[in-house]
This record gives sequence, C-alpha cells and structure tokens, in this order.
Amino acid sequence: MLNAAVPVEISVARAAIVGFFANFPRGAVAGRTLDLLGEQGSMLHAKKGDTIPLMAGQDTVAFICEGATKLIATASRGREQIVAFHFKGDLVSIPRSGEHAYSMKALRETQIVLFGAQAFLRVARDDPGLLEAMLARTQLALYRCRDKAVGLGKKTATERMASFLIIMAERIGSPVSGGCLLDLPMSRRDIGDSLGLTIETVSRQLGELRELGLVETDGRSRIFLPDPATLSTRAGHI
Repeated sequence: MLNAAVPVEISVARAAIVGFFANFPRGAVAGRTLDLLGEQGSMLHAKKGDTIPLMAGQDTVAFICEGATKLIATASRGREQIVAFHFKGDLVSIPRSGEHAYSMKALRETQIVLFGAQAFLRVARDDPGLLEAMLARTQLALYRCRDKAVGLGKKTATERMASFLIIMAERIGSPVSGGCLLDLPMSRRDIGDSLGLTIETVSRQLGELRELGLVETDGRSRIFLPDPATLSTRAGHI
C-alpha cells in the first residue's frame, strides 16, 4: 500500500501561496486574501509514489508548490486513466468522485496545498486579482485538454509522442545548446497510459524519433530535444 502525504505547518503553506501569487501580473492578489487562503489551505508533503489525500466528499483545488504529480481517473472494473501531469506552480481543479473516481499521486518528492473548492471560491469572489489568476489557469487547462482530445482522437502514435515531448519542453524543459533538456518524472508506462499507447509503443516511438535525430536519450528519464521546431512539425502542429 502506498503511503499517504503528511501535513506541513500552515505558516509554510501561506509562504508558498504568497510566493505563487506574487508572480502574477501587477501583484494583484491582496494581502488579506493571502491570509484567508493560508487559513483555508492544508499543506502536505509527499514522497515519490505517495497518494495525496484529496478533500473528502467535495471538489478540491490543489496548488503544486514543489515537485510533480499525476491525476488519475478510475472507471468501473478498476480501469485507470492518467488524466494529466502537474508541476510546480500549477493550480489544479479536481472534481469529487462521480461518474469516475479521481486520485492524485506524487511522481517525485512534492509539496502541495489543498483547498476545498467552495472555500477557495468564497475567498476568490472578493479579490479580482485571484479571480484573474484562476481564469488564466482555467483557460490554460482547457487548452491542454482540447489539445489532448485531438491527439487521442486523430493523431498517430508518432504525433502523440512528439506532441507530448513538445508540451513537456514548454512546461518543464531547460534550454540547452539551442535545444531543450527534459528530466521526466513520470515512467514510460505513465506516458503510455496518458497517451493511450502501450509501453512498448512509447519505447518504439522514442527509438524512431532518436533515429531521426529529433531526440537524444540518457537513461530512462533524461531526454534532449536538439530541434524542437522540427519535432513540433512531427507532432502535427500547424
């Protein structure tokens, strides 16, 4: 059984929230709002593989302070689908269990602040800066969901793999020598589950992209993209 994440003192949670919202344009989130969020939030520390306990019986808003997570939807007969990967700075909306059950697991050591969605929204109603921050994050999440829907519905395995790498480059990549270096926290099995591919297909597609000179691999997690623009074309982007 996986260990559950453990609580961290609330002053640390508030400091993380302050650091997050301070990066928004115009520094728009008020100090009183930060105090209220600090009171509402529960900060947890999770080791790799830990299950992060979401708010029971209600929607959850999660802010990733450090680390990386995967969001999992479970259907009948225990079938699981990785819905999304999340990284430092992401503000994530997670529905309560309904037609599907949702869970979140740490891909590496992670600190995360959890809020009940209704409590979070009550605070947000009185702060235009926080509402603007939420809208920006919601629009970005919607864009990514639509892009993924196109990939799952119409794209080839090669295009899905190339698209995944381009998205990871944008989110967690480090510019190196005119290209981009990735240190992926998720396994190839996780990648395949997210893209609707088998682990064998993921490995085969990486091999083909490597033969084309579009990726260079170092072990199981480090990937260098020497020519992201050409890789983006391979992803079917226009």
